[in-house]
Amino acid sequence: MRFLLQNLIQYRKEAILAPALKMLEAFFDLFVPLVTADIINNGIAGRDSGYILVRTGILILLGFLGLAASITAQYFAAKAAIGASASMRRGLFRHIESFGFGELDALGTGTLVTRMTSDINQVQNAVNMFLRLFLRSPFIVFGSMILAFTISVPAAIIFVITIPLLAVVIFGLMKLTRPRYRKAQESLDATTTLVRENLTGVRVVRAFGREASETETFQRTNQELTHRQLTAGKLSALMNPLTFVLVNLALIAILRTGAVEINVGNLAQGNVIALVNYLSQILVELVKLANLVVLITRGLASADRVQAVMDKQPVMQYGTAAFPEREAVASVYGNLTNSSLTRENGKAAGVSKAMAGLSQVPAVDFDHVSLTYPGAGGEALTDLAFSAPEGASIGVIGGTGSGKSSLVNLIPRFYDATRGTVRLFGRDVREYSRTSLHQNVAVVLQKAQLFSGTIRSNLLMGRANATDEELWEALEAAQAAEVVRKKAGGLDEPVEQGGRNFSGGQKQRLTIARALVARPRILILDDAASALDYATDAALRKALRELPGKMTVFIVSQRASSVMACDEILVLEDGKIAERGTHEKLLTANGIYRDIYESQFKKAGEGR
Repeated sequence: MRFLLQNLIQYRKEAILAPALKMLEAFFDLFVPLVTADIINNGIAGRDSGYILVRTGILILLGFLGLAASITAQYFAAKAAIGASASMRRGLFRHIESFGFGELDALGTGTLVTRMTSDINQVQNAVNMFLRLFLRSPFIVFGSMILAFTISVPAAIIFVITIPLLAVVIFGLMKLTRPRYRKAQESLDATTTLVRENLTGVRVVRAFGREASETETFQRTNQELTHRQLTAGKLSALMNPLTFVLVNLALIAILRTGAVEINVGNLAQGNVIALVNYLSQILVELVKLANLVVLITRGLASADRVQAVMDKQPVMQYGTAAFPEREAVASVYGNLTNSSLTRENGKAAGVSKAMAGLSQVPAVDFDHVSLTYPGAGGEALTDLAFSAPEGASIGVIGGTGSGKSSLVNLIPRFYDATRGTVRLFGRDVREYSRTSLHQNVAVVLQKAQLFSGTIRSNLLMGRANATDEELWEALEAAQAAEVVRKKAGGLDEPVEQGGRNFSGGQKQRLTIARALVARPRILILDDAASALDYATDAALRKALRELPGKMTVFIVSQRASSVMACDEILVLEDGKIAERGTHEKLLTANGIYRDIYESQFKKAGEGR
């Protein structure tokens, strides 16, 4: 609720004017039964046509004034509700964007989509109706009761008894339905997640012939959603018949009381009609109020779910430091090739003494780093200690689940190390600002993600002010220039959602080009060339080595051919560095790397 009120207060003027104008409309409506009674008691009884016409004109005027007030009120109510919901959606999106991967993993994509769309729509509808009815309906109900006392006290007592009974029914059902609507929205989360998984993985489902199984799972989840919706709906459906029963019983009582009062001469016929009209107005307003209660109940349940996301604060807090200028880092790195600074137990190993002496500020430094994912039973990474100088290329290889992606995910701070420290250019990664970190560390994931738009718009995500010349340079280095040239639109070729009009290899090359456009200090290719053939992969690695500047490159791959030319190779096993060194050194060690290498080449020693 706090988040809703924070956004609604921006439209305080509209939120005040809408109910105020609805009260004005209700004020005009309350005079209608009195004027009608006057026409019957005086105009019709006296057969005075002029009197009837004047009072009829007053009724028409009241109708027009009420209509004008109603239309204006609905305009302001809609403006406040839609504006507040749009502001909520923007705020929620910004908040979600601040989450680290840990929070996103815990919440899940499906539930976040539901809360940003369905839940906020429910809140919008509830706010719209609330502003229109929350003052009008009670004003009509209590106004009718008060005016009934001016007509007949015995008849008004019926109003006094009926209204509290109606309130008990309405608010009792509201209390019962609110938790059920919350559970229904939770089931909607599960259904949305399941549908999303099946739509994104439809090829896998069909490839393994699992359509029947997935259909059964969906039906089971959908039935649970249906059951919860029906349970809440059945309780809500009781509201209208119960209110109608009470109001119609009250109507019978008023007619009987009115008949007695007319017989004894205490009440005129027109006054009975006015009492019936007031009761009819109460009935209409209570039906509206009943429907409003249903909407508010659903809206409050949805608002609570949105508030739960807003209350979840990101664990990661960024600093304010900026990356050092390229020239500020030891310039000797530019002259060092085919070697890297490594450290094991605090001592340089596997590199020359000269290299160890010159590299005072490594680009990336893992100081006994361990990582445990939230809810995991054990460590994903254990006591990693290595350094990489600026301009070096580091290969990371190992079996599935060995921790390759976990290692490189710590560099751009997708996750924080649970023990140890990750340093970039001598500073703790947690001290850098988010903007500086993301501008200087580019990551290309195995699952290439393009966005709907054009090739140009996707590339400019790397750097918004890049020139066409710079875009083509990045495309050339990523081996994607030929792909773009063959497209009729060139850089302005449309890209469909998810890049589905491009092949897997084309998407990977375009995402690599997008990362290169950013001119990062550190580039991470997390199995980003898995869909490329060996020749294109080799050409890509050669182009990366020839790029100007001193970009530090991490290449994660299961192919020995992709990492064999790196300055240093880290071989991971069960989250630990099992081996490290150059390609030649690791081949002579007869360890894990040699086994991987020989399993991928026909003859041992080929490609050395």
